[in-house]
Amino acid sequence: MSLEDDFKDAMTRADALETQPTNVQLDLYGMFKQATVGDVNTDKPGITNIRARAKWDAWNKRKGLSADEAMEAYIDYVDELEDA
Repeated sequence: MSLEDDFKDAMTRADALETQPTNVQLDLYGMFKQATVGDVNTDKPGITNIRARAKWDAWNKRKGLSADEAMEAYIDYVDELEDA
């Protein structure tokens, strides 16, 4: 399987996981955005938009990772969550 196929499989497996704490969801979101879009390309949301700001921070935390590195990190993280 290609990395993209493994990534798509991991996304499906992540959706099937039991509800995860917010920090886990944000980690997955940040890795997903880095893998599919690249570095953050929007301004940081204002302080009053807490949810959007948390998502932006989770994505920005992965700044500089290549798409392949972010996909691999996402796959590894889902594997860890399934094993937990």
